[in-house]
Amino acid sequence: MAAADTAADEIRGTARGTAPVPLSVLDLVTVGAGSTAGDALRTSAALARLAEARGYHRYWVAEHHSMPGVASSSPAVILAHLAAHTDRIRLGSGGVMLPNHAPLVIAEQFGTLEAMAPGRIDLGLGRAPGTDGATAAALRRTDRLNEGADDFPQQLAELVRFLDDDFPDGHPYRRIHAVPGPVQGTSPGGVQSPHRPPVWLLGSSGFSARLAGLLGLPFAFAHHFSAQNTLPALDLYREAFRPSEVLDAPYALIGVSALAADDEKEARRQVLAAALNMVRLRSGRPGLVPTPEEAEAYPFTPMEREFVDSWNANVVHGTPDEVRAGLDELQKRTGADELMLTANAHSGEVRLRSYELIADSYGLPAPA
Repeated sequence: MAAADTAADEIRGTARGTAPVPLSVLDLVTVGAGSTAGDALRTSAALARLAEARGYHRYWVAEHHSMPGVASSSPAVILAHLAAHTDRIRLGSGGVMLPNHAPLVIAEQFGTLEAMAPGRIDLGLGRAPGTDGATAAALRRTDRLNEGADDFPQQLAELVRFLDDDFPDGHPYRRIHAVPGPVQGTSPGGVQSPHRPPVWLLGSSGFSARLAGLLGLPFAFAHHFSAQNTLPALDLYREAFRPSEVLDAPYALIGVSALAADDEKEARRQVLAAALNMVRLRSGRPGLVPTPEEAEAYPFTPMEREFVDSWNANVVHGTPDEVRAGLDELQKRTGADELMLTANAHSGEVRLRSYELIADSYGLPAPA
């Protein structure tokens, strides 16, 4: 099999059951009021096992910082934990925020993950900080915050060079190698895995969409918090796409907020709590995800209520049949090649139940 075919096979998924496209999971490792980060991480391990058993294609975690209700500041650490709890499902970052890190460090971390779980690791990259400006400055040890985003194409090129170990002669990094990595296969007596993590570009606007297209890379769009930009970004990606050694045709997934419950009223209660969490985050008061009871008692201002209504309009929620219909409509409208579902709720049990119900509604494989 050609290298390009191998790379494409590691990117494209297979639809299971009656789902129109592959279904995957985006985990924000949310921490509910009354719970600990340890509780959230145990839920993530249980959810990864559930996703693998039910035929979800991949499982990604996202990088966020300085948010009490989101325990995913270290994607590589969490992915190592999840690799130890799973056997087959693809694991990846959705994503690592490249401007926050030296490219060599990312190449080393994901080379290590690839060594732990060969052929199962995705490297999704974003150009946003994944936090507020002050926290970004603390992460980068600089107040030149625009520099990282503006230099994203150059940082990306450097990271790919480290992953492939192919800096040209004369380059100052020619003798620097990301380990684990290809250099081990070229050392005397060395044997190296033929896999290296496929690189995905993530975005919530047009910049990364165009860049992913021009480079022939797979693209993941954050529909779950930038729904108004979904169709323009996907159009831009497809129009800009140039075949590459990675892909001969565009491949785009979209992140979708989706929550199924046994009845519609319960689903509405759960998404109201998640929306209140977003109200607080957007108003500079980030905290733990509140309970549905707290959300029901909260005195929303007219402006906050308008935000909640707008936010929840883009959350596919309700009974399993309603969620399935909503996901089918969204996939048809966007032409997405894959749907990556994120279920934001106060309770880990509610999140696990949602993914079970969605799997059932599509007839995904029953757990062994």
